[in-house]
Amino acid sequence: MTYVESNLVPGETVIYQTRLHWIVMLGHIFIGCVLLGLPGVLLLYYAFSQHGMDINALHLTEGGGVALLVCGAVVILTGMVRRGATEMAVTNRRVVIKTGLMSRKTIEMLLNKVESIEVSETTCGRMLGYGTIVMIGTGGTSDPFHQVAHPLEFRNQVQQQIEKLR
Repeated sequence: MTYVESNLVPGETVIYQTRLHWIVMLGHIFIGCVLLGLPGVLLLYYAFSQHGMDINALHLTEGGGVALLVCGAVVILTGMVRRGATEMAVTNRRVVIKTGLMSRKTIEMLLNKVESIEVSETTCGRMLGYGTIVMIGTGGTSDPFHQVAHPLEFRNQVQQQIEKLR
């Protein structure tokens, strides 16, 4: 059960949910695979292809290769956890945005308090479907949320729910 689903008030339903775009994983995948995983595979291949190698050097090479593979997997898993730890939802009463796993930050804004939603998309973001959302409330509070998947759809869902309130 997600954070949003577990914190609904009676009579409240989730209308739309989104999260961070997969693009946030690119740096983690690059570091995990190219900088750690590929050298790890090459070290293991070298260790198993050398038949006349000293046993200590063989164990050191195998250990280094396995360590690099494990570090690469940890880097990729870190990116997956980061992506999964952000939830954004529109309900029939409010907008809920939760970031973080161990330390958590939540923004919950009633729909009637939403003054405007700014969506910024780069050219690459428009092609791949991600952008930055800035929600501005009646008190002037604004927080940017970067690399959000389908930001225009998120804004449209908020606007539709605001119209239903009127």
